[in-house]
Amino acid sequence: MHWHTRVLMSLSAACMAALGIGITFLPQELLSHFGAPAEGTVVLLVQVLGALYLGFAALNWMNRGSHLGGIYGRPIMLANFIAWAVAAVALLKGAIAQQFPLDITAMAAIHALFGVWFGLVLFTHPASDSRADVRHP
Repeated sequence: MHWHTRVLMSLSAACMAALGIGITFLPQELLSHFGAPAEGTVVLLVQVLGALYLGFAALNWMNRGSHLGGIYGRPIMLANFIAWAVAAVALLKGAIAQQFPLDITAMAAIHALFGVWFGLVLFTHPASDSRADVRHP
């Protein structure tokens, strides 16, 4: 286990939990803030999004002590990389379309940061936790 993957998993779990709780329990307020209709199916879909964030938060929190990177924990790293990176691209498109409002730009930046970090862990080989004393004759 490396300290940086533990930090990554803990921070992403905390961030996703905060987003998930907010989105799940305050969907009408969130939709109103962004000028979207806060009724019907849209509210339901936003709450489902919140449930997905909460699920990822639980997954990341429960795996924060696992050995991750390279081939270790690859499904967890891949799922997180895809979730954060694709959301970052979507949010960036939204920020550009709305001429960079601060709240959407901040969300895009946070998602991009985690997307890049998960990508680095996913696509690099983790260093060994314990270096064996290898002697060559």
